[in-house]
Amino acid sequence: MPKVVFQIEGAAPVEIACNAGDNLLELARRANVAIDAPCSGNGSCGKCRVKLVEGEVETIPSRHITEEEFQAGWRLSCNCKVVGDCTVFVPDIASAYQSRMKTADLSSPEEVAIFENAKAQMEREGELPFTNRFCALQLTMDAPSEGDTMPDNERLTWAVQAALPEATEVKIPYIVMVKLASTLRENDFRVCVKGEMKDGVFTCMEIAAFADTAIVGCAIDIGTTTVTMVLTDLTSGALLAKGSSGNGQIRYGADVINRIIESSRPGGKKKLQDAIVKETLTPIIANLCKTANISARSILRLCIGANTTMNHLLLGVDADPVRMDPYIPSFFAWEGLTAQDLKLPANPLAPIVIAPNIGSYVGGDITAGTLATMMWDRDEMTLFIDLGTNGEIVFGNRDFLMSCACSAGPAFEGGDISCGMRATDGAIEAVTIDKETMEPTLTIVGEAGQKPVGICGSGIIDIISELFRCGIINARGLFAREGSRVARNDHGMGRYILATPEESETHREVSINEVDIDNFIRAKGAIYSGIDTLLQSVDMTPDCIDRVMVAGGIGSGINMKNAINIGMLPDVELEKYQYIGNSSLTGAYAMTMSDEAIRKCHEVGANMTYLELSTYPGYMDSFVAACFLPHTDASLFPNSGQEF
Repeated sequence: MPKVVFQIEGAAPVEIACNAGDNLLELARRANVAIDAPCSGNGSCGKCRVKLVEGEVETIPSRHITEEEFQAGWRLSCNCKVVGDCTVFVPDIASAYQSRMKTADLSSPEEVAIFENAKAQMEREGELPFTNRFCALQLTMDAPSEGDTMPDNERLTWAVQAALPEATEVKIPYIVMVKLASTLRENDFRVCVKGEMKDGVFTCMEIAAFADTAIVGCAIDIGTTTVTMVLTDLTSGALLAKGSSGNGQIRYGADVINRIIESSRPGGKKKLQDAIVKETLTPIIANLCKTANISARSILRLCIGANTTMNHLLLGVDADPVRMDPYIPSFFAWEGLTAQDLKLPANPLAPIVIAPNIGSYVGGDITAGTLATMMWDRDEMTLFIDLGTNGEIVFGNRDFLMSCACSAGPAFEGGDISCGMRATDGAIEAVTIDKETMEPTLTIVGEAGQKPVGICGSGIIDIISELFRCGIINARGLFAREGSRVARNDHGMGRYILATPEESETHREVSINEVDIDNFIRAKGAIYSGIDTLLQSVDMTPDCIDRVMVAGGIGSGINMKNAINIGMLPDVELEKYQYIGNSSLTGAYAMTMSDEAIRKCHEVGANMTYLELSTYPGYMDSFVAACFLPHTDASLFPNSGQEF
């Protein structure tokens, strides 16, 4: 039986036995070796590069591997079959999507202010008090004696009702009952009881030492690419700890469709569920509890904002109908779930509140985000755009809410781009180009001195905008100027070189070519045509927009002016644009803290109209018109293409 050794840069090697003919990428997944494969192994993205160190593998040629690279041992793992013992090197960049994903710095004053402002705004404008039904009771009881033989459960019940007169009934679940006797005696009958008060019934969820009064909520945003989480004090609303990581499901595909397909294979649902629960959520929660110096059993509520597919994969529910006509998910809302159902490190009885989905491709992350925007309680016409692996849009005010999802593909996360990558170390995130010399100035993710590896979503927007502004490419995305940074292949296809092999971290050229530009133009066209269709559906134009709120993974790095310049966002006054951070996480935080916010989130979801763009008359015409720089109708972008 052949053996494969994965030599992982910066980590211990992993060895796994296999059968001859096993696919190398699938084998890495079985061995839990992280290899980035945005296309889920169909050979189209070229991101799953590994280097054959010893042995042989059976492979087929790929346009992503040059002859020189092939001779040096580089292969696409998805194109390789094992034929015998071998050793392969997995470069750091192949796994950095999970360990070094760049996300908003939640400890920064700006991000903390987003949460604080959201809390103040919701309480003030939306009449959403940040109060909940959880409490911690410090109780002192008399120890049993020959003259006082009351059993422990009754002793605790009397003490709770004395401290909480409104409690007409006290419930002590099994998980508390089994530790009741030992905890009472270890603490001389001075304990802290944590629990939930609802409709006159107090349910004991945890019994701990007298001084352990922490009651904690956990707000989670499960993105297709990134998972972000905060722990919050359920009494004060203070943020206790913050953290994020790449979604462990990424190795099964960058987009939801590839993951649904993977989940439909034998054992697939469990693999995808384990990737998010065991490999992603559990380590983050454990780390945050350590940072906050609390017990995981102090987490009494978890609130989750996630898209429809992520919700299905999280719960291990069949997601296949989500991608097939008539696109019907298994559920929009799910109540009654607890932490013990998913075996998450929290109080076993802690309710898991999932923000309700709206449609197959507009999920609870958008419902939670819409809650956070407060657009449902305002007269102003608000356009809310969530930009990430998927693109979702909501438009409306207190009178109506329209929503849709755009089939933008993975371009905003660097997918479908030859040198594209996610926002990890080495990603070019911002670019300016000198109009005369055509020389670029790059901003790169990472420490000072970091050399470029590839281009992330915000960098691609900047590059295309700058190339268009400088007249280097035309409205169709084809190269119109020649220069030292512009090169062409044997077929005449042009590319702009951002970093030569000598200037890059990997000693490979970092460039953007006409195919890349065309792919991105289609992605930005999907966003704009989605906006345009939503407006048309209510007989409105961009002039009717009072404010634009941008959220999502790449939103923080977007140069709004450049996004307008290429026709991705409406050409309205820049003052109307506002970046609101991770709105899904903000909404989940509000639900964690506020019982009323949970009710309002479900109300917002129920009142939101979902527009299925693929069947909406005129959408394809709008999409085709938007697949130019900036648009076929130049009057929509009077300032685009000009020097600014």
